Amino acid sequence: MSRCEVCFRHCELKEGVTGFCGARICRDGKVVADNYGYVTALALDLIEKKPLKRFFPGSRILSVGSYGCNLRCPFCQNSEISWGNEAALYREDARFIDPEELVNIALRYQDIGNIGIAFTYNEPLVGFEFVRDTAKLSHEKGLKNVIVSNGTAETDILRQIAPYIDAMNIDLKCFDADIYKNTLGGDFGMTKSFIEEAAKTSHVELTTLIVPGINDSEDMMREEAEWIASISDEIPLHVSRFHPCFHMTDRGPTPVSTVYGLAEIAKEKLKYVYTGNC
Repeated sequence: MSRCEVCFRHCELKEGVTGFCGARICRDGKVVADNYGYVTALALDLIEKKPLKRFFPGSRILSVGSYGCNLRCPFCQNSEISWGNEAALYREDARFIDPEELVNIALRYQDIGNIGIAFTYNEPLVGFEFVRDTAKLSHEKGLKNVIVSNGTAETDILRQIAPYIDAMNIDLKCFDADIYKNTLGGDFGMTKSFIEEAAKTSHVELTTLIVPGINDSEDMMREEAEWIASISDEIPLHVSRFHPCFHMTDRGPTPVSTVYGLAEIAKEKLKYVYTGNC
């Protein structure tokens, strides 16, 4: 048995067995990224789509995704590559791109505004080795590196990639430990610790998707905003509107008035609050 050290689950894996995330496997007595270099999505996006509002606004970034995730959000917007039976199938169809090739692709798009590479779509940290190796090479070529993550990783993983990461958007999915555990399959404490450490080394923006009946209370937003401000009141917060999808089609989209109202509450503590999907 070998133990995975990426997140709070610390999966104990027998040889050839894949962990909870669907992306890490025990191979030759060591837990490694089975999704290393396997790309399921590649697109040149506006930086604002990550979303990042205060990091090179108006620029473009090459966005790359693989497969696998260590959470189980019932409202997942990328479920086909993140978790479930479909995600397992994507391993067969994914294109292998090594770090050098990916960096070369990014360099080719510099003349139309590309500033670097964003690791996104699925949870990039379940394959942190590919992020680390690619981002290091990308930095050597003068490119910027971005991570879009759920923040569910040990701080040691963050330390391995931090020297090469310029910006992050981290999902702070709610501000309640029970919801994190029972609804999302996550760990609230780990996510908070990750955000605190990330803010010391990178430009960080946070996103909270407001889901009716889950995290749409004013008290929860006040508590969340106060905690973010305790790190820095200059950390941007994106308050985003939920639309029914995946396993959560039992309710309608978040009322726009709710999103705007919660954003106003967040502004009581934070300098930069943005609404999305409205």
